[in-house]
Amino acid sequence: MKNLIIVSLISLASFSMIACSNTNKSAANSTKDTTASTNTAPADTKSTTAKGGVDPKTTASVKEMVGNYLQLKNALTKDNSTDAATAGKALSTGFAKLDQSVLTPTQKKAFTDIADDAKEMAEHIGMSGGKLPHQREHFDMLSKDMYDLVKLFGAAQPLFVDHCPMYNDKKGAIWLSETKEIKNPYMGSSMSTCGTIQEELK
Repeated sequence: MKNLIIVSLISLASFSMIACSNTNKSAANSTKDTTASTNTAPADTKSTTAKGGVDPKTTASVKEMVGNYLQLKNALTKDNSTDAATAGKALSTGFAKLDQSVLTPTQKKAFTDIADDAKEMAEHIGMSGGKLPHQREHFDMLSKDMYDLVKLFGAAQPLFVDHCPMYNDKKGAIWLSETKEIKNPYMGSSMSTCGTIQEELK
């Protein structure tokens, strides 16, 4: 029996090494999924607790904010700075008007930490019509905040966490998308399909 277990473990290890060395796109995505899940384990634990007791008012507000964020993202994919500014203003307003009285103390603290930064990023985008590079700089930081917001409260819809490896001198950046199809908001029409899916949020 011991020999059978040892042989099974060796076979599993060999399979893992082969899978890690596979360079096709789906394997790369799987690796990134694992990495993302490992790196965000504490946030996942916190968000699971929070989502279990999310007030319907909060769910509705977050859904609206995610909608505004997606409008902003889609405007940037089309290099449309004016529409991006409009969506940025709407998103900023959404953060300001979310009713914090229905949040638990833990949710309120986490939301405040996210909202203080996200509202400022959205405001900058809203005031920067005609300045696509500047809007994209703030969108990078805003996307991280929106990721944390969705992890905390849920999004009431499936979302994909996409990654652009080229943005910011190849330091890379994430964004949230409602579709599996890659449409890159950082590169716009110049490299619209650049990127990979890192994670799926449900």
